[in-house]
Amino acid sequence: MFQYTLEHTDGNARTGLLTTPHGDIQTPVFMPVGTKSTVKSLDKHEIDEMWADIILNNTYHMYLRPGDETVKHFGWLHTFQNYHKPILTDSGGFQVFSLWKDNKTGKSLVKITEQWVEFRSYIDWSKHFFSPERAMDIQCNLWADIIMAFDECAPGNSDHSYAKQAMERTHRWAIQSMEQWQKNETIRASDGRMPQTMFPIVQWVTYEDLRVESTKFMADLPTLWIAIWWLAVGETKEDMMRTLDVIHDHLPKEKPRYLMWIWTPEDLVECIARGIDMFDCVLPTRIGRHGTAFSWTGNKKLRNAQYKLSDKPIEENCACKVCKNYSSWYIRHLVQENEILWMRFLSYHNLYFLINLTKEIRASIQEWKFEEYRNNFWKNYRL
Repeated sequence: MFQYTLEHTDGNARTGLLTTPHGDIQTPVFMPVGTKSTVKSLDKHEIDEMWADIILNNTYHMYLRPGDETVKHFGWLHTFQNYHKPILTDSGGFQVFSLWKDNKTGKSLVKITEQWVEFRSYIDWSKHFFSPERAMDIQCNLWADIIMAFDECAPGNSDHSYAKQAMERTHRWAIQSMEQWQKNETIRASDGRMPQTMFPIVQWVTYEDLRVESTKFMADLPTLWIAIWWLAVGETKEDMMRTLDVIHDHLPKEKPRYLMWIWTPEDLVECIARGIDMFDCVLPTRIGRHGTAFSWTGNKKLRNAQYKLSDKPIEENCACKVCKNYSSWYIRHLVQENEILWMRFLSYHNLYFLINLTKEIRASIQEWKFEEYRNNFWKNYRL
């Protein structure tokens, strides 16, 4: 019930079709993030209006509240949140390793062993343990279509010795995750439940030899997919582009490639140029809630005085319902008055913008005009 078909290539840029039990996904694709079973401030009808093919939920947050067993009781994620297109859940690994730190030193307080990771709930400081097997079982209960192997997110400033240890531990955990996923699939099949599929995750920190080694290891696993982690642990965007170039030839052509936590229009354009198929991030709604909008000329901060008398939409060439119906000066007024509506407006616009961008890029690849599209994008876009 899961299949990937590579449809077109233009240079390293690709288009494809992912088949899942809850529908097809056209790639390249940007996935809105519904961290706690909701894309912040938007309902499912608005997500459908954008022609989003898939959303992401966060295992860590759903495990802590309301709990994976509770979600299972209410019919798993699709029924729980009344969203019946494909859903992807991460393993919770990033949140486990990033959300529990010493407030004075900023150092992680997570305890890592070969078998499990000990962490504290951000809600009530209670103690919890995640292992590869536990992460798979939780995601089995949540019942997303696509689930992620449990991995260690080593800090970006790790020395080579620790980075290698973390990578090798992640490789062992990937095998354990895969074995538990396969066990759960056998049980699911006997119960007549829809299957899940799993992504292993490439780890690297900032060392090219480790990135290549991890890519080769994960690519050889008997899974249909491969994911790549890169950001929020210290790496720069320059690191990202360089390392995508380094590992490109080691990525299997027949597997879709998911680059986790990519958020800006320029990132999407440049990463698609390097052969990446799937993206996600919370940033479009997060910066929207702070008054910033994506546009074809770069980010627009609606709090700025230049928009006080602007009767134009945020983006004149945007077909989203916000740009078709409201002016920048009105949205700036909402921002200035702290009206809740502006958060919805800018969250909607930003997600629509990225989803539409990936669909335009897909069309350009299919017409072998991606480089023309890429060059036109950079003629007007400013960082």
